[in-house]
Amino acid sequence: MKLKVEPLTPASFAPFGEVISTATARDEYKINLGTTTRFHDISRVDVGDEGGAPIISIFRGTPRPMPIEIKMMERHPLGSQAFMPLSGQKFLIVVADGSDTPAPENLRAFISDGSQGVTYARNVWHHPLLVLEPESDFLIVDRSGPGNNLNEVDLPMVNGTTITLDWPQT
Repeated sequence: MKLKVEPLTPASFAPFGEVISTATARDEYKINLGTTTRFHDISRVDVGDEGGAPIISIFRGTPRPMPIEIKMMERHPLGSQAFMPLSGQKFLIVVADGSDTPAPENLRAFISDGSQGVTYARNVWHHPLLVLEPESDFLIVDRSGPGNNLNEVDLPMVNGTTITLDWPQT
């Protein structure tokens, strides 16, 4: 099964979370004596359950071998998780509907244009970071605190083969 990669847009990604970009700001205004534009309230951070607190980290990802195989998914039941590329690099995003185990037919794949990040909503199944450039750094906003905030599942093969991304697109 080859999973088609589609452009990342706020509308197409809405069932899974929010797109982080200047275009998705809920408000925009000048600050610092007019020398800075604040793109305000781009994405919500949802981490407060069970005593959680927001934290900022940097993840450094490396590309996976081609073709990119989608063998597992993860989710965070106690909070959202945001990824923003720090060097304008494109990256791939794989998400799925479903509350128990994501079904292969419910997978969706997106590509960021490099100026966009994403916030995965609480409990949204997603694949771990899929970078296209060597040593790609991402600013991460997620949850620290008590409780189990990670579920992982292995995906089944489809017709005897591993799910792969149609990338680079053919």
